[in-house]
Order: sequence, then structure tokens, then C-alpha cells
Amino acid sequence: MSDPQLVLAARVQAAIVDAYGVEYAHTDPVIRPSQFADLQANVALPLAKKLGERPRDVADEIVKRLDVAGLCSAVEVSGPGFINLTLADEWIAGQATPMVGDPRVGVPVTDRPQVVPVDYSAPNVAKEMHVGHLRTTVVGDAFCRAAEFRGHHVIRQNHIGDWGTPFGMLIEHLLEIGEEEAAAELRTDPNVFYQAARAKFDASEKGEGHGDFATRARRRVVLLQSGDQATLTIWRRMVDMSKVYFNKIYAELDVTLADADLAGESKYNDMLGAVCDDLYEQGIAVVDDGALCVFLEGHIGREGKPVPLIIRKSDGGYGYATTDLAALRYRAQTLHADRVVYVIGVPQALHLKMVYETVEKAGWLGRTQPFHAGIGNVLGTDGKILRTRSGKPIKLAQLLEEAVERAAKVIEDRGYDAATQAEIAQAVGIGAVKYADLSVARDSEYVFDFDRMIALTGNTGPYLQYAAARIRSIFRLAGSSPEAVDSPIVITHPAERALALHLLGFGAAIDAMIEDVAPHKLAAYLYGVADALTGFYENCPVVKGPDGPVPAEVREPRLALCALALNTLVTGLGLLGITVPERM
Repeated sequence: MSDPQLVLAARVQAAIVDAYGVEYAHTDPVIRPSQFADLQANVALPLAKKLGERPRDVADEIVKRLDVAGLCSAVEVSGPGFINLTLADEWIAGQATPMVGDPRVGVPVTDRPQVVPVDYSAPNVAKEMHVGHLRTTVVGDAFCRAAEFRGHHVIRQNHIGDWGTPFGMLIEHLLEIGEEEAAAELRTDPNVFYQAARAKFDASEKGEGHGDFATRARRRVVLLQSGDQATLTIWRRMVDMSKVYFNKIYAELDVTLADADLAGESKYNDMLGAVCDDLYEQGIAVVDDGALCVFLEGHIGREGKPVPLIIRKSDGGYGYATTDLAALRYRAQTLHADRVVYVIGVPQALHLKMVYETVEKAGWLGRTQPFHAGIGNVLGTDGKILRTRSGKPIKLAQLLEEAVERAAKVIEDRGYDAATQAEIAQAVGIGAVKYADLSVARDSEYVFDFDRMIALTGNTGPYLQYAAARIRSIFRLAGSSPEAVDSPIVITHPAERALALHLLGFGAAIDAMIEDVAPHKLAAYLYGVADALTGFYENCPVVKGPDGPVPAEVREPRLALCALALNTLVTGLGLLGITVPERM
């Protein structure tokens, strides 16, 4: 990649080795953006401490040996030993030009691919997806897209809730109302189905109706968990009905999850006994008050008592912890994961930490590195967790429908036919919701505000989509297309330079996103592209200027720069899972 920070880091490291020997080959050059130049190397200060020399003298020695011919137009030492580095305009243009027609926008496939299972989305069978599922779904999907783009082997793991005691009452309810009615509810409004089953169970428990429904539901759980084929057949049909609903939401959100990515709780059911036996035999798990528990050093509760990770209940049943242990062992030992990414709510941090520590203590982890990409809450404009007025979670389907309706109002009366307007509204509405989520740090809370996220100005999805659409309109005005560009980029104005230099950082922004599972870093970079474009438009006419048509020798290099900016925006937004309409 042509990222200036990486290029200069390598040059400064070479100069350090030349000046002070190979033992300093791995010294961090500490390359940072600077207000006095393009970049600044701050390595002289920490290096001087090791060498027992003055930082300014160390900086001078590095500069003497620094080979930046053709790369930098100016290098100077300032202050106590900062090395200011100004890139040459010709180098910037030369690095940007090959990226113009490159479908990868100058970002190569990694030479160190990793196997990365990603645990995300995770809705429950027979339950409606609500706004709480939004963040884990779109953050996980964006990470998967970016990691695959860089050449990693991503294994999507949609850890749906498809097993456990509630399925006794759900199966019995299905048998009572019939599969046709059950299918209609599970495919459209699963909450109706679930709440009806729960109401029957609770009423039966209290002797207030529905006969022995609760007893039959408990019996059905035993049949399910013991592998009764008739019960399993009904359960599979119920899961299939819910898949239709999941896929409808995923299609609306434009995420890449498919049926093949389902890896629910049931997948690990046959592994749970072995997990418990192994931990018990190793002495890691002990029986405490009838339950099999793991007690880990350092995990102490409020009353000073050890916090247990319960892996088998006193009644012999298994819980989430057991399933999560089995899943991580499977991902480490069967999938041979280098890294396992868990896109799960921040409140689950302690639980996941205990799971990771248990698996490592058991010797199951190997080289696998688990990573919890914690997800913060979505808040309403009142600063509280986003809910309906009745206090219930907002249905994700309703939220997405409203987003598209609001987007349609924003773009109405622009002369588009109904089909085109509907297509644009879909892209803008869904893009607005996704970008509002992805543009803030994933572990922080954010306020869900339709008015702000649908706006065509500010740091919003529609603003970035419009920035790309505006470039396409420039090409239409020029009677050309981005694909037809064959001119090199030439820098003649500071605004051209600022835009071209920013575009060189695309690969670094993608890598920063992948390293920390931080889509907001890529979003911030893309917003920077749109911001640099604004300065470019204000100072550098492309097709028509105040004095008439722009001469071809100026127009063509600027069209090349526009084509690169468009490719970067479309590719970058695509990695976030956001579609860019042709017009807006």
C-alpha cells in the first residue's frame, strides 16, 4: 500500500539502523500527523534516552542518513528533536494515479491471512428482532466485509437462540394452533406466537386455564433434549419458519448473513457433556451446591464471594456458559481460528472473559485469540434505552420501514419516476440508519435521531452518498465516465493535494477498522474524503469555471482525481454495507 505513514516509517527505521546499528531495527519511528508538515517522526526523544544523547542530536543524525529523495520535498528538525516531513507533490500524484482504475483502490490482499470466525447478530427463534439487534448485526457485517476484502478467511457465526426450555411451550403451542397459523406468525410477527405460548404456559401454571399445557411443555423439553425424532422434526420446522423472518430483515438491512451461517445454540448440544466432563476431570470445574461450577482467580462478587461460572445446573441442565465454552473450543480446535470476534453487548464482558479464561486454562485455546467487540446501547432522544412509549423494545422491522419512508420524503419532488425514487429511498434510508450506528465507537451509546441521521448535511450516511452521487453528476456534465479516465493525476493547487493525500490513507483506515473491530474509524476516514472534496470543489473547477469551460489539460487530471475519490467512497461505504445510489 502507498500509505505515506508506512512508507516513511520504513525509511526512518532504515536511517536509525544505519546510524545506530541493527539492534535498533525494530524501533518505532513514531510517525504522526503534524500541523507543521504532512507528518512528523518523534522517535528521537525516546531513542535519545536509550542512547544517553541529546534528542536534537539524535534527530540530526537520523536526518543525515534519511533517504527520502523523490518522496519528501522538505525535511527539517524542530523543537527538541521532532523531524518534520513534507511529502513531494509529485510523489503524492504518482502514488494516487495507479489507484484510479484499480478495483481494489490500491489496497492489496494481505500476505498473512487469518481464519476469523465472527459471532454476531444472534436473534432468537420465535422472537421479533428489535433495535438491540441492529448494532451487533451491522457492526459484525461491516467487519466481515472489510476482513474479507483484505483477504482474511471469515467464518460468519450467527449464534441464534434455537435451543433450551422455552421450546417446550413453543412446540406445544404450535401443535395446538396448527402449522399453517404458526408459520404465518413466525414469518411476519414472531412476538405474537411467542407471547401466546407464554400466556398459555403461565395460565396453566397458575391453574387459570389451558389445562395441563405447562406439564406437556416440560415433558416436551425432555423429549427435545433427549433426541426424540418426532419432537426434533417439529422443532426443525419451527426454526425454518423463523429463518424466513430473519432473512427478510437481513435482506432489508442488506447484510451478508445467510442460512449457511447459522450456528445456533443447538449446534453445540452434543458437545456439552464432554465439555463438563473434561473440565471436571482436569479439576477446573467443581461441584458446588449440586451444580458444576468453575471458579476463576480474581473474579469476586460484591460480598467478597467467588463468582461462579455455572456450566451444569443442579438439575442436570446446561446454560449459556456451557454452550459458549463448547463454541469457543469448537472454533479453536475444529475451525482452527487465529482470532474469534464476538460482536456482543458490553454487559456480557465479564461472562465472556470468564469463558475465555476457562477455555485457556483447559488448554483448548491454542493459538486462537478471542476478541470481544463490545456493543453499546441505542438510546432515544430522552437519553434512555430506545423503547416504545409502552416500554417495549422497538421492532427492527418497523424502524427500518420508517427510515425508508422518511428518506422518500427527503428526495421527493426531484423528477424521478416511482421506481427510481423507491430505489434511492431504500438506499438512503437504510444507509442512514447503518451509518449513524457505524460512525460512532461501537462500545459507546448513541442517540437514535431520525432527523439527524437522514440529513443531507453533516456526518451522515446521506451526506456521503450525496458526495459520491455529485461526482457522478460531474462526469455526466463532462460527457464522460469514471471508467473512461486515462489521465494521470497532477497537483497544481493545495486543495488537489489535500484530497489526493487523504485518498492515499484508504488502506490504513481499513486496517485500523479490522484491528480494533472499529467501523467508526473507516467512517471517519470517508467523511474526511467528503470534506476534502468540498474544499476541492470550492477551489478547483472541473468542467466549468467562472471564466468558461476548464481546459482539457486541467480538466482531465481533475476528473482522474474525482474518479479516485468516487471509487474510494463507493468501495469504503460498500465495506460498511452501505449502497451508493447513482443519483440523489
